[in-house]
Amino acid sequence: MEQEITHDWIYIKYMITKNKKALLLGFISTITASLIFATNVQADNPYSTEKENQTSKLEAYLKFTKIVSIIEEQYVDELNSSDIINKALKGMLTNLDAHSSFMDAKESKELQVQTNGEFGGLGISVGMRDGALTVIAPIEGTPADDAGMKSQDIILKIDEKATIGMTIDKAVSLMRGKPGTPIKLTVIRKGEPKPVIVDIIRDIIEIQSVYAKTIGDDILYLRITSFDQKVVSSMRKAIAKHPNRKGLIIDLRNNPGGLLNQAIGVVDMFVDKGTIVSQKGKMANENLTYNATTNNSDTQTPLVVLVNGGSASASEIVSGALQDLKRGVVVGEKTFGKGSVQVVMPVGNNESLRLTIARYYLPSGRTIQAVGVTPDIEVAFGEIKKADDIISIKERDLQMHLESELQKVDGTKKEVKDKKENKKVITEEQIYKDTQLKSAIDILKALMISQKK
Repeated sequence: MEQEITHDWIYIKYMITKNKKALLLGFISTITASLIFATNVQADNPYSTEKENQTSKLEAYLKFTKIVSIIEEQYVDELNSSDIINKALKGMLTNLDAHSSFMDAKESKELQVQTNGEFGGLGISVGMRDGALTVIAPIEGTPADDAGMKSQDIILKIDEKATIGMTIDKAVSLMRGKPGTPIKLTVIRKGEPKPVIVDIIRDIIEIQSVYAKTIGDDILYLRITSFDQKVVSSMRKAIAKHPNRKGLIIDLRNNPGGLLNQAIGVVDMFVDKGTIVSQKGKMANENLTYNATTNNSDTQTPLVVLVNGGSASASEIVSGALQDLKRGVVVGEKTFGKGSVQVVMPVGNNESLRLTIARYYLPSGRTIQAVGVTPDIEVAFGEIKKADDIISIKERDLQMHLESELQKVDGTKKEVKDKKENKKVITEEQIYKDTQLKSAIDILKALMISQKK
């Protein structure tokens, strides 16, 4: 049984296995039994390589038990064997990778509360990059987004607690809290000479995952903020409402990921054959391949996908698969690089183990983990200055001056009504404020012309 879970938009795969291995019960006894077993195998095995492996394993176990004994006897503070082993397990799992961890009874209970309960969050996805707690992306329309958090921000402090050496689980636990309560994040931001303090008010995170807008008469723009369970159905509805579209832009920028089946479903909407993504691990039952189907796939409409450093996990599967299958052109900046699978397993005494058990691979066989997806056309985010901007500003100033003079004559103030913005349409002004979107539109128009020919 598998289920994808979000914790303040940190995505982990939660799987409860039938065989609950009590790893910590009788730990010292288990080591002793292992030593006896290893000795017997070494005596009976005729192959020297196997003997060397067992000898090495035996020496490692002996070293561990010796160090535990020394710490228990001589460490300045009082520690029992259980405390020492728990600390050792935490260190061991943390050093495997940024996503694996050992959770004691208290932390396991917190995980269950996070999974099943209602809580206030910030609306950011975070991950470990080079040992630093890094923002993958703020989710659009959430407190973190409204407060100005940015992708690639490094969180230095949560309130007054430094994040150096802190696990992701601990960081998420500190950032979560009662809705309406304040939190202060101190972040290191690219381009800023000193750390930036960001004040945020926690809230219940409710997100619209798909936004549909039009660009001109023939381009449909689909912005996916996260891969929740409604993404595929929402996209199908949006596409059905625009039957005259001649080109599609899928914007995955600052999308931290989500449900694997929704990512596969999105790709399957545009391809009808080939592998979409595969999952490979050490255990045979973790080696899975997900293939495209021929179920109402649109294989003809020109397609451009937008990504950046805040695109992770499911976003990377979608963009990378469409790129490998030659179905779409990827534009923007290199993605985050989160392509591993974690499971959470109970191990007895209400404790649990979160372990990376597999990695995702794109159709070409390349991995996403720590590598990311490199766009076909790399474009940095920025604003495009139009040549007539200066003239427009001068004309606007002149108009304001004339209106001011009229007020002096008439003695009344003319009321200026703002035009109501159509949220279903992307305007030319918005396009010129986003170099990546402008490039995507230009590339898509070229593909549309090429298709006509």
